Amino acid sequence: MLRIHFTCDDLARVRVAERPHPLWETVLSVHRLRDRWAPTEFDAWRGAARRGLLAEPDRGRAAFSLLGSLIPRRGNFPDFLTPTHLAGRPGDDLRDGLQQVLATPRRLLSRDIGRLTDPPHHLGPLGDGDRDALHRLGHALSTYHEAAVAPQWNAVRAAVEADRARCGRDLLDGGTERLLTGLRPVLRWEPPVLTADYPVPRDLHLDGRGLILVPSYFCGRRPVTLVDPALPPVLVHPARAAPARAAPDPDGSTAGGRRAVDRLLGRTRSAVLAAVGTGCTTGELAQRTGISPASASHHATILRQAGLISTVRVGPSVLHTVTALGTSLLHGTP
Repeated sequence: MLRIHFTCDDLARVRVAERPHPLWETVLSVHRLRDRWAPTEFDAWRGAARRGLLAEPDRGRAAFSLLGSLIPRRGNFPDFLTPTHLAGRPGDDLRDGLQQVLATPRRLLSRDIGRLTDPPHHLGPLGDGDRDALHRLGHALSTYHEAAVAPQWNAVRAAVEADRARCGRDLLDGGTERLLTGLRPVLRWEPPVLTADYPVPRDLHLDGRGLILVPSYFCGRRPVTLVDPALPPVLVHPARAAPARAAPDPDGSTAGGRRAVDRLLGRTRSAVLAAVGTGCTTGELAQRTGISPASASHHATILRQAGLISTVRVGPSVLHTVTALGTSLLHGTP
């Protein structure tokens, strides 16, 4: 059981990461590639990721082998793989994160690798801070991310942004209490403690530092947090009611997206897309655009089929948010 203990100061310092965390998503995707959890949602991605890694067999196998030895199937993986202060920062690429990984002090490398259960002998140079070993790790992270995670990034962003919009609505409607309560069923808010099923008993006392919530596309059935309690508290949890996950086409669009985009013509539908903004229900969308709820629902369906918005259910209503593709279309950026 994981127990996260809040003070009054902590409740005032809860925030939600602004964007998907590229290193958390990379690390957690290694678990999803090796397990069989949620086959309906992830099997198409698993097949595409394996093909991507095999496109350059030597590089792909070496990258996956190194990451697999650092990320055990059960138990902790090193904190230095997921730098804390990257959470919530803008930008979806690995550059900042890789720089921070490469700059990890030797004492932290040694400590984190020493926490692994029976660490393989070949990780010894990395634990000693060997620069060549560090650069091999950076290359492995980059190679794996490019082959397995980057092609799915539009879906990752859509899921995380939809969850963030839901968090924002909960916060506006009921404050931090509603926000934390809304994390069920994965997390349970029993004031002043947030609890979750966890492989080992653990108590994390925030002590006024607050908590960064990081919704994750690749997070499984349990939340994840850092091993070192002295690091800024971060809680990674599965994005709730994520949009349907589909294997991307080679150009990054989802299957059937181009056909639906062909239907995306006319001033009204463009206004509907712009009106979705940072999130709204179908009723709110109708009010913002001055059209009927039935018409708003029809336009939202076509926009969703085109991959320009995502829709999740929140209680009796549905919440629409603009995807990365929709934002790019609105702003004329690639």
